[in-house]
Amino acid sequence: MPLPPPREPTVFIVDDDEDVREALSELVESVGLKAEVFVSAQAFLDSYDPDRSGCLVLDIRMPGMSGLALQQELKQRKATLPIVMITAYGDVPTAVQAIKDGALEFLQKPFRDEEFLDRVRGALERDAAVRKAEAMRRDILGRLARLTPRERDVLEHLVKGGANKAIAKELGIGERTVETHRSSIMEKLGARSLAGLIHAVLPYLKQGRLHQD
Repeated sequence: MPLPPPREPTVFIVDDDEDVREALSELVESVGLKAEVFVSAQAFLDSYDPDRSGCLVLDIRMPGMSGLALQQELKQRKATLPIVMITAYGDVPTAVQAIKDGALEFLQKPFRDEEFLDRVRGALERDAAVRKAEAMRRDILGRLARLTPRERDVLEHLVKGGANKAIAKELGIGERTVETHRSSIMEKLGARSLAGLIHAVLPYLKQGRLHQD
């Protein structure tokens, strides 16, 4: 089953300074990226959709909800959107703390256009990688859910390196039955080889997920 194509990423820019918002959005769009601007952290939070890909460019100090408060709120929501913090000179210690709390990068004002774009591109690449991994995880779990209990038993032994004959003896079934289950498992999980099958499901075997519905 092919994974759905990724949505166009958006650079979400949150800053209470109108000049900064306009300058950064124009810079982002000048290199063919999509930008959306917000006048406050709360305005962004009100429209936040975890399914939208991209990155967040966030000013630390703003009236009302600060950039750090927004970061903490997103963290509580288990958001994975990468954050590039924008800081003034006196905010550097605060920005370092933001990095420790999960922000990807911070930029100290004033910064060069190319430096800003490099950080944004890096954040977008990180977001794309995280979302791809999550999509693959959901796909594998969905496929595992299609297996019968006996197929899961056979799969567990296959991943541990068991041969068909040994699996048949262990489970008290015929070797041909094991071969039938093995073929069905490969088809349901979309695996082209035993090595590919093991690579796909080994993390879930370690987590005890093969026998969870």
